[in-house]
Amino acid sequence: MHLDLPADGPRRGVLAEALREGVRSGRWGGGMRMPAYRSLAADLGLARSVVADAYAELVAEGWFVARQGSGTRVAEGVAAAGAQAPAVRAGGERVAYDLLQGKPDPASFPRAAWAASARRSLAAAPTEAFGPGDPQGRPELRRALAGYLARARGVRCGPENIVVCSGFANGLRLLASLRPRDWAVEAYGLPFHHGILDAAGVRPHPLPVDEDGARTEEIPARARTLLLTPAHQFPTGARLLPARRAAAVEWARATGGLIVEDDYDGEFRYDRKPVGALQGLAPGHVVHAGSLSKSLSPALRLGWLVLPDHLVERVLAAKGQRESWASALDQLALADFIECGAYDRHVRRMRLRYRDRRDRLVSVLAERAPRLRVTGIAAGLHAVVELPAGREAPVLTAARAAGLALDGLSSYRHPAARTAPREGPREGLVVGYAAPAEAAFGRALELLADIAARGAAER
Repeated sequence: MHLDLPADGPRRGVLAEALREGVRSGRWGGGMRMPAYRSLAADLGLARSVVADAYAELVAEGWFVARQGSGTRVAEGVAAAGAQAPAVRAGGERVAYDLLQGKPDPASFPRAAWAASARRSLAAAPTEAFGPGDPQGRPELRRALAGYLARARGVRCGPENIVVCSGFANGLRLLASLRPRDWAVEAYGLPFHHGILDAAGVRPHPLPVDEDGARTEEIPARARTLLLTPAHQFPTGARLLPARRAAAVEWARATGGLIVEDDYDGEFRYDRKPVGALQGLAPGHVVHAGSLSKSLSPALRLGWLVLPDHLVERVLAAKGQRESWASALDQLALADFIECGAYDRHVRRMRLRYRDRRDRLVSVLAERAPRLRVTGIAAGLHAVVELPAGREAPVLTAARAAGLALDGLSSYRHPAARTAPREGPREGLVVGYAAPAEAAFGRALELLADIAARGAAER
């Protein structure tokens, strides 16, 4: 066993991290027996207690297992789980712990249930399902989605109002190609979505965002389309205040405008009942858009648009007859997955798992960084750790140097957004807590809390 031991830092901590890296990199497989701590201490010139404590730390974190008479071994499956995080991020940064937002737990994909749905749907598929596809999507999936969305999200539609697309981004491109060029958007959102609108020639009008969501009472007169994340504003985590939901609907009715509802994290609400879809208030003025990228897996490029009657044919014309559609076989499998109840069971199971992850994040921060406020935690797969003005950049630099991959809140601010003191916190860390392997999660939280606490205290 070769062990690279850096020269700087407390010996136990340095040794423990070097041991983690050996497992994380895949050099030491599950079940491998580790040297006796006395032997390793002699080889490294360390006190026996240092090695014993490092072993005990990794046993507690789940990297190692220790049994009487069997010694200390690498836990089965940990190397594969630890390898989920990328070794290098864009720009050459080394990544030990991936806390980037927007990633569900890849290890929790329900392989057996999905395989069963795929087999059943393939056996029952009509012959025409293997021919040229329908740009609107398979009727089996549209029927299943109409029932599920009505039951789980309060959406009012029939299968004829649904167009299946390859994720939310694909749907947003289609809508941007059809709508007048002035869009009201939230001042915070995904830069990727901003880029889609820019490429379509959209003129954005960012709306201020505070703890109650986007300030829809400030929609500019020239806007004819409004893009919202009302269930869980991205990335601040705010739920759109009922009065502001009503204001958005009234605006659409009065002006003939269209609301595009990105139902981001609508299914993962932890502390209260789910917030119903905005579409249920005004089906003729709201496009409800959803996907599987957070609830199931981004590997399944499946999403949907629930459209008002007058938009269905226009969207299908924009999609075209030779569009690169989502796989018909995946659509059939998803239809069965929903109809047999497997999707509901998966969402319920993951809601419990992500809530536990959320609670652990909040608990560690409360213990190690009690002065920092954590927001946006009522739903979703990420939280925002607020920081004092001027501290976001240095904290991110320190975090990345320690191998933590995460983003700052300011990176999600629309470049055209104006600044106002009452918009709420301007700096913070956007921390994804769903995807890290269980064996690495505890250590990632401790590093995050310690770095954030130190960085926020420095001036």
